[in-house]
Amino acid sequence: MTFISDIVSNYVHEACVSEIKHMAMLSAKVNDAVSLAWGLPSFKTPDYIRQAVIKRLIQDPDAGKYTLPDGLAEFRELVVKKHLTETGIQVSADDNVMITAGNMQGLNTMFHTMLDPGDEIILTDPCFASHIQQIIMFNGKPVYWPLIEDNNWCLDLNLLPNLITEKTQAIVLVSPSNPTGKIFTEHELRLVGEIAKQHGILVIIDDPYSAFTYESEGKYFNLACIEQYREHIVYLHSFSKAYAMSGWRLGYMILPEELKREAMKVHDATMICAPRISQLAGITALSLPSNHKQEFATVLNKRRHLMVERLSNVPSVFSWQKPEGAYYMFPKILVEHSDSKSFAIDLLYKAKVTVTPGSAFGPSGEHHVRMAYCVDEDTINLAFDRIENYFSGY
Repeated sequence: MTFISDIVSNYVHEACVSEIKHMAMLSAKVNDAVSLAWGLPSFKTPDYIRQAVIKRLIQDPDAGKYTLPDGLAEFRELVVKKHLTETGIQVSADDNVMITAGNMQGLNTMFHTMLDPGDEIILTDPCFASHIQQIIMFNGKPVYWPLIEDNNWCLDLNLLPNLITEKTQAIVLVSPSNPTGKIFTEHELRLVGEIAKQHGILVIIDDPYSAFTYESEGKYFNLACIEQYREHIVYLHSFSKAYAMSGWRLGYMILPEELKREAMKVHDATMICAPRISQLAGITALSLPSNHKQEFATVLNKRRHLMVERLSNVPSVFSWQKPEGAYYMFPKILVEHSDSKSFAIDLLYKAKVTVTPGSAFGPSGEHHVRMAYCVDEDTINLAFDRIENYFSGY
């Protein structure tokens, strides 16, 4: 099989499957393992969306066909209205909106569009693991911007300008953050926007979690609402979390007109279009009141408090900071261990509990693990019963 390694791209050959998915796949092979590894919400897609799609499948003869590459016009117009309501910024459905197969595909399109070999993307550290993989696979270089852990993972604005070089293309932000649950402040984000504008680079906002901010709702700020930065902002919103539509693969991008024209080339060549059936679901999601979001947030907040409580029972194993949003905790490992990956592997095979090693999320993530509390309460309790039992000697 030597010839296979010869024909595979070096960038692909040296990459690996995300540790999030790797741990999920390993967990699936361990009988009775309980998983906190994957950020897969336990909720079902709301009934009003499911029923509307059933109706469209029966009545709409075009339900199974392609759409134009940037998506159904009706859907894009709804996105325009949603964005105006949320940000006060008027965009054009034709010039600025592209429907994507989720934010992962949207980011993939953006990195493919932007990166020549050696170009750089600045990522907060810790950051979402898949952003690292995507950049590397398009011959780019992830540049890590360490967050200040001692101040609940806040942005280090003094460090940012020193990370920008002539190769820098963009800064990627996720707020609330994956994996820390941190919500970056309006003051911090405005400074990031100003720095990006001064240096002629983009800020790419990956937004899966803004519906889940709990008691920090007033702290959430969307930089895409600042008119003076709109030519430097790419905003991506996913339906996966807030609408429990992870398997539908649906999202949208709002981006500058010139950049959309370039990105459409990549999107068309790799995706053609987001699935039409998913776009029909998205039309329903944006046409009717999304009352389920508050229900989701209430349930997740209860689970957040449960995980805080259970972590408090193992103070010799983990130290932690309470997340402000999203649905992850990122505790630091206190017990003796060599690295977070070996710790996670041991926990899976010896305690039958699956977590994601923090090293997957950047250098600052080492010696931490990510735990998702989007799973049901019984799963959280069973996982921590096993953790307490496993570490009972500490």
